[in-house]
Amino acid sequence: MPEKQRSAITRINLNTATFAGVMFEPTYINFLYGRNGTGKSTIARQIKNNQGLEWNADTQKENYSILTYNQDFIKNNIESYDDMPGVFTINEKNIEIQKQIKKKSSEKLTLDKRIGEAFEDKKHKEESKDKVEITFRDNCWDRVGKDFKFDFPNALEGKKQKTTFANEVLTKKAIKHNRTELKAFYDKVYDSNAKTYPLFNKAEAQIIPSCSLLGSSITGSSDSEFSRFMMALNATDWVKQGHDQFGHNAEGKCPYCQQSIPQDFEKQLLECFDEQYQESLQEISQFRESYRQAAAKVYSIFKNNLLNVLPEIDTSSYSSRLDSFSSKVKLNLQKIDDKIKESSKIVALEDIEADVQELNHNCDSFNNVIQKNNDVVSSRQKNQSDCKCEVWEQIAFELKDEVDSYRKSIQSLNDSIESLQNEIEEKRDQSSILSLEITELSKQSINTSSAIDSINSLLRDSGFQGFLIREKPGEANTYQIIRSDGSLADNLSEAEKNFIAFLYFCQLVRGKQKADEMVKEKIVVIDDPVSSMDSSVLFIVAGLVREMVEVCHNNGDYEAPKDNPSYIHQIFVMTHNAYFHREVTYNQVGRFEWVSFFLIKKTDNMSSVRECTCQSKTKPTDIENYNPVQNSYAALWSEYNEVQSTIPLLNVIRRILEYYFLQICGYEGSNIRKTILEENKNGFINTDEFGNQDMRMYEMASAMLAYLDTGTTGIVDGVNYVDDCIDTDQCHKTFEKIFECMGQSQHYEMMMKKKA
Repeated sequence: MPEKQRSAITRINLNTATFAGVMFEPTYINFLYGRNGTGKSTIARQIKNNQGLEWNADTQKENYSILTYNQDFIKNNIESYDDMPGVFTINEKNIEIQKQIKKKSSEKLTLDKRIGEAFEDKKHKEESKDKVEITFRDNCWDRVGKDFKFDFPNALEGKKQKTTFANEVLTKKAIKHNRTELKAFYDKVYDSNAKTYPLFNKAEAQIIPSCSLLGSSITGSSDSEFSRFMMALNATDWVKQGHDQFGHNAEGKCPYCQQSIPQDFEKQLLECFDEQYQESLQEISQFRESYRQAAAKVYSIFKNNLLNVLPEIDTSSYSSRLDSFSSKVKLNLQKIDDKIKESSKIVALEDIEADVQELNHNCDSFNNVIQKNNDVVSSRQKNQSDCKCEVWEQIAFELKDEVDSYRKSIQSLNDSIESLQNEIEEKRDQSSILSLEITELSKQSINTSSAIDSINSLLRDSGFQGFLIREKPGEANTYQIIRSDGSLADNLSEAEKNFIAFLYFCQLVRGKQKADEMVKEKIVVIDDPVSSMDSSVLFIVAGLVREMVEVCHNNGDYEAPKDNPSYIHQIFVMTHNAYFHREVTYNQVGRFEWVSFFLIKKTDNMSSVRECTCQSKTKPTDIENYNPVQNSYAALWSEYNEVQSTIPLLNVIRRILEYYFLQICGYEGSNIRKTILEENKNGFINTDEFGNQDMRMYEMASAMLAYLDTGTTGIVDGVNYVDDCIDTDQCHKTFEKIFECMGQSQHYEMMMKKKA
């Protein structure tokens, strides 16, 4: 029967923390699996500090270098800066240099603190500035913007939002305009139906003739007795009218008294109406026609003005005056006709010159309005621009007090922001100078370029594309993290820090920690290297660990080729991650002599270490290794994600809970029920705002945990819970909550991601 082959450390005695009188015997390659808090880190620290170790009798421990990767290693070797001084080979520090570094670091810390305070002050000022701007925009819009958007929509084109409106106000001069006139101007220049109109024509009153004969009595010049008789009776007009009307039918008699008229009556009558008399009447008749024509022309001029009138002009007074003019002309013509009939009658014509002058005055007033309209229409584009400018000037005028207050507040805030920015830049310059001085002091004499190249080669060969490491230009022994997009990483995530620390750890395992130290055999301790890492990084780390395992196996297996690397004499790999454990233990179970599996458990706050060996199935007389984390467990998670029916789902849940918590983590069925249902009871109960409690998740958790006591062949019999009423989504939520309460969320998430 093969026996376990012991390496440098043959026994480890544990009597600290939760261990009491615990002992286990490692081989060359040792895999320790246990959940968080069981004591893995305690074992790692004891090995690192050479406590409780029993060494091989043929071994001198001084010839071995114990390298331990754990949280202490990460903390001591990785800093959250772009550059990481001394991350690889470190020489002894000069005491004076360290004092200078400490002093300058303190000065830089003070500067950086003030920079942070100034930055916060600046941020608050900028927030205040934003509030002032928002208030200004709101006030401008509420006070003026809404009304002007309604009254002058085209003038505000493109500026009808609060922000654009307020910004435009700030660019305009405040000039007061008549709001009514401005509205009329706007309606005109933006009226699509606007057109030009003809000007009103004026007439000259002088074109209407006058006649002096109208004011004098017209009689004949005869000095006969009959003539004197008619003039004495003032009957000249009467006699003439009677003669003109009845003389052709008189038959020698007076048409009025029927007495015989003298034979020379016609001669005497004609002598009364001599040539001068006839000329006067002819002159009056001609005057009448001239007067009529001239008055008609004037009337026509004024009347035609009303054919196409600008709508905004009120012509009522003009029309009334024109009617008055027409009436007076008609009356004057009648008076002239009367004069012609009664030549001796004195006639005074109505004055129409005042009407013409008033009408002309109206025309002048109207033409001013019409000309403005025509000018606006003829220069529409320019006038629209002028109108828009005037509208914004009026807006700025109405908001002048708001703008003045805003400018004053903004100027004050800008001055404060500028002052703070100047202070920040000044102190940043000072801090940068100190950083350069610290960097110069921190430079190491050992060249780390080869280590950087080695890590980058490792990253490329493994297919990792998350980042590469580049030496910081001008600063030896410091490096920068370059993202896949070529950008410089300002900060590193927890997973990235852990990954870089592990890569550096690999370089230490392969080489030496100090330039002047002797090369020694390595005893490697790896404690939970994949904490917070994603699957791609976990795969790379697992590959590197497997490589270390093979190097260690070369050291122990005498059949291995002598030229194979064998600088690792003993290795301890500890983890709580089942997936990582399976990755690094692949094909290791059969190496019984060189490989050992250990399961770390903690029950009632007492930790234990159990070697995972069992009777061989093929050779009952032999003992063989077994892996505490089996592949069938992963299969259960796949089934958990795929099953849709309630009863099979609960059965899978029971098997996962039983295998992981009872077999792997070491809980007793009663203990896990107590932890979840008593200590974490409130986590499964939802209470609404009225104090009503929803117990469904708690009852479901109780039913799930009850199955753990039914044995591996137990089935759901429906006694404690009615399966047909169970919501599968509620099952999933309750199952996840159980892992959360047990502090195993990371394991749950890892298994769900793998099987998703």
